[in-house]
Amino acid sequence: MRKLFRNIGLMLLPFMVMFLVNEIIRPSILEKPHLIDGIETINSNKKIIDKCTWICYYQTTNICKKQHVKYLNSYYGYTDSFYFSIIKILHSTGNYKLANLIFLVILFPFLIWFFTIKSLNIQVEINEIRKKQWIN
Repeated sequence: MRKLFRNIGLMLLPFMVMFLVNEIIRPSILEKPHLIDGIETINSNKKIIDKCTWICYYQTTNICKKQHVKYLNSYYGYTDSFYFSIIKILHSTGNYKLANLIFLVILFPFLIWFFTIKSLNIQVEINEIRKKQWIN
């Protein structure tokens, strides 16, 4: 039962943190929100020099990279090909939004959760074996 609560907690924790961060930040957003398919987003779609907005999504992420990213410039050579390959693959499915939801919101987090749980279970087994060895 304890493992079940641990596993469910580990599955829900990232979503809860994401939700809390979004809701804590929401009152400080002064710009008019952007609508996507009738759903109100937190950020606007206006170009703002010191803030990332939906303009980066609609035009190019280069705006965001030039204006807002301060510390990762030296890594673009490594990350850009991977990042843009993922976007290209998601677009090639014919339904970018659904593919994004399935792969980046459901599948990848589930795999990370699954392997984290496997790793924790293996560590528990290792600890039990060590404890038995110390007793004998």
